[in-house]
Amino acid sequence: MKKLLLILVMYTFAIQMASAQDVIIRKNNDTIFCKIKEIGLVEIKYLLPDKSQDVVFVIARDDIRKVVFENGKEMTFNQEMTDRGNYSDNKQNAIKVDLFAPLLNTSFEISYEHSLGPGKSWEGSLGIIGLGDDVMAVSPKGVYTKFGYKFIKSPDFYLRGMRYAHILKGSYIKPEVALSVFSYTPKSYDYFGSTTSGNRKNVIGGAVQIIFGKQWVYNNRFAVDTYWGMGYGISDVGDSGKTQHYAFQLFGKSFPLAISYGIRLGLLF
Repeated sequence: MKKLLLILVMYTFAIQMASAQDVIIRKNNDTIFCKIKEIGLVEIKYLLPDKSQDVVFVIARDDIRKVVFENGKEMTFNQEMTDRGNYSDNKQNAIKVDLFAPLLNTSFEISYEHSLGPGKSWEGSLGIIGLGDDVMAVSPKGVYTKFGYKFIKSPDFYLRGMRYAHILKGSYIKPEVALSVFSYTPKSYDYFGSTTSGNRKNVIGGAVQIIFGKQWVYNNRFAVDTYWGMGYGISDVGDSGKTQHYAFQLFGKSFPLAISYGIRLGLLF
């Protein structure tokens, strides 16, 4: 009985000693019972109870999921690059206009982008057809809209303490859907080059594309966004119908390839 009582007392004491220690929980769920001496920007220093107190151990913060202190309070850690708190001074919204849309596509396009966190954002665009230079003389009138989710590229390798230069800056890939609704007056040409106008036609077209692009951010105020993309498109006009759908260009029903490209200039806020 005395031995059993002694074992129970020692076990209880050991549990109390363990609970009175700090605990480091790594991302692989390994635990380290220790006494934390210092929490730095990139590493944590600690002592082990079963080692000499003159020996200080060090572990990188990026390897740690959380720390539980002896008083029960917890502290969690995120990777420097993906910690949204590190970008609190970055403007996370942008209003952009397509620079060449009025010249090439007979339209005006405005886009809004909002950051969802490091490496991701969503973007929507609205286009008004008929505001630009009508070089084909078909008098288009209508609207189009586009919506996409951006995946901003991270580095090929990670260095401790590395961050994005800006939360909206970098190369990206963006799945995008587009819808275009407009009307136009078709033109026909005879052998002598004379033109005749037909009845006005209504067109509805849509596309699903993968957009590749790169966005630069200057002084946390201005953005330059270049992009091109391709995907699958549909339209209610035939192969001989209109290929310009303003939100995208379509090759035809027999070859339903949709493409788009442009340069956007924007302001951050």
